[in-house]
Amino acid sequence: MQKNGNVALGYLPDENPPIGKLIVFALQQIVVMFPATVLVALITGFHVSTTIFASGLATMCFILVTGRKIPLYYGSSFSYIAAISALMAAQKEIGMSHDDAIRVAQFGIIMSGLVSIAAGLVIRLFGQESIEKVLPATITGTIALIIGLSLAMNAMQDLALRYTPDGVPLNNAQSNLSWLVTLVTLLSVILFSIYLKGTWKQLPVLLGLLAGYLFAVFLQLVTPYEFLNTLTAGKTFAEEFTGSFSSLGNFFVMPKFSLPLPRWEAIFAIMPIAIATIPESTAHLYQLDIYVNNLAKSKNSPKTYKIADKLGLNLIGDGIGDIVSGFIGGPAGTNYGENISTMAVTKNFSTTMLMTAAAITMLISFINPLTLLVYSIPLSVISGLSIYLFGVIGAQGITIMIDKKVDMFDSRNLAVIAVILIVGLGGHYAFGGMIPVLGIEVPALATAAILGILLNLLLNIGRKKEQAQKEQAQK
Repeated sequence: MQKNGNVALGYLPDENPPIGKLIVFALQQIVVMFPATVLVALITGFHVSTTIFASGLATMCFILVTGRKIPLYYGSSFSYIAAISALMAAQKEIGMSHDDAIRVAQFGIIMSGLVSIAAGLVIRLFGQESIEKVLPATITGTIALIIGLSLAMNAMQDLALRYTPDGVPLNNAQSNLSWLVTLVTLLSVILFSIYLKGTWKQLPVLLGLLAGYLFAVFLQLVTPYEFLNTLTAGKTFAEEFTGSFSSLGNFFVMPKFSLPLPRWEAIFAIMPIAIATIPESTAHLYQLDIYVNNLAKSKNSPKTYKIADKLGLNLIGDGIGDIVSGFIGGPAGTNYGENISTMAVTKNFSTTMLMTAAAITMLISFINPLTLLVYSIPLSVISGLSIYLFGVIGAQGITIMIDKKVDMFDSRNLAVIAVILIVGLGGHYAFGGMIPVLGIEVPALATAAILGILLNLLLNIGRKKEQAQKEQAQK
């Protein structure tokens, strides 16, 4: 840590860096959140520019709603990908347009925001223990595991590409080269995450994406095949990208905003996913509390920043972020751990800096060449990133249960985990995410979560009395 005399350098949540440093730090926060946020849009089919704008606006609202006391950045969440993708696919099967399918998903995202707000209010009224009784690690950890594993198909299906970006069937050579791009991307992300140091270690996804993208560009130059995706049929990416600089009307383009379209199926498909984000938010808040108060102590600040005590407020802010994002056409989100790590490395926790990053992000969403550049990312690159990221989501579910010391030899815990795991995964792969029950179709993950919650409450009736008796007998 750099020091000026005996006082550490850095910025606490209520401090403001000079304008030059403010912008530099803000840009770094944008670079860190950008790859994952954009990747969610590309995988789910949400509009990239709208997703970027929603991320900035939701961050701004989060910081203001929480009274500028919690320095967190809001970005698109991978936890919702499977539910959103399944819901949108079901809507398209009944003849709905792609944009209207997004609008249906928006409604579910707004409803999931209400779940986070409700959880936040419960915690503020009754304490964190009240949530842990209903949502112990056996449930939240298993749901996170299901989310990661159910996304495995999304990660792998782009590897089975049979057409070029222009819709021409692939030959064996180009198919093999697409596999090679995926492997280069995947290995780059893994190696960067392990061997890079300092600030660079916070950017493995961005650097892996760039490595895969540049390799695809190289293959496009030395082979007769097209790798980069285009938005306009009959045009190469170079023609499309160059044309975006021809006039201000092409350079600056308004993001495609849309209003939600209420559907009951959206509520059941997306709402329960908010349950899985609560442990993640809790962990991030405790992590942030340690970082901020260590900096305050090293700066000889008389203040104590009680960030860990604000979990309820944090969940309310998260829920409002989802509502704001869903209302204008963005995906559901969460606070980003990679942004917390970057703040820890740079010793900059200024909420003014995060609001500046949010404002710049919103401006960036209007720049059309940037949007075209994002859309040009080959599916084989996205697949390489997805294999790593979706696997990490599943692993985090296991981490939650290990961290909370879940007893895997307890028959009650095993019963809850078994039911959630099989109903959630089996329903996803056997029925495409919608389980037929009594003449209706219900979302697999929602069904698994509800069954797990009810089973856990049922099996724990009288458990405190039983544990008290065992403790008494041991004495």
